[in-house]
Amino acid sequence: MTIPVSSCLSGASLFGGRAAVPIVLIAIALGGCSINLGSLSPEPDSKAPKAGPADAAVNDAHTHTTRGQVLARSGKTEEALAEFDKAIDLDPNNAQALNGRGLLYQAEKQHQLAIDDFTAANGLTPQQAEPLLGRAISYLALDKAREAAADLDEAVQADPQNAQIWTTRGLAYERLGDKTKAADSYGHAIELRPKDEAARSGLARVGGKPG
Repeated sequence: MTIPVSSCLSGASLFGGRAAVPIVLIAIALGGCSINLGSLSPEPDSKAPKAGPADAAVNDAHTHTTRGQVLARSGKTEEALAEFDKAIDLDPNNAQALNGRGLLYQAEKQHQLAIDDFTAANGLTPQQAEPLLGRAISYLALDKAREAAADLDEAVQADPQNAQIWTTRGLAYERLGDKTKAADSYGHAIELRPKDEAARSGLARVGGKPG
């Protein structure tokens, strides 16, 4: 049986526009790494050293990232991509922009580009689950279940209370034929989110029973 990647996106709906983005994913990657806008424009300090060109570039990158996030949530994919591109050009170490752009590439089914961005974001924020989840979903879309499972094993360690990660992990192990790990993962997802229909369907497929 072929199990679509979309089956792990319980409750996902689409933004409008040419390239729609699952709300679940955009919330994970953008909402989970939200920017404190106030921190981007601190009160002037006469004793503080003046910001140099590098600092200005980083601040500009944050501004473009914020715009990209807003545009992505509004379904304006092309405009959002342009803002993320600008942010990354100014600050290649901007994990939020890389993660956001990765999600948009993923929605466009440009999965290798998405994987590249998620990999870069993960290298900058190794303790964050969001890039690992994003990369795993793109790996699953490319039928690379083993790579997806490895990412999801790491992601559940980083964020064990995230039901979406457990559901996606269940799908990865189901694809690998490991019904025990798949059932365990789906079971964890249901414990955290009892109405997760994707997890319940997955659990039924692998012969497990809700706890």
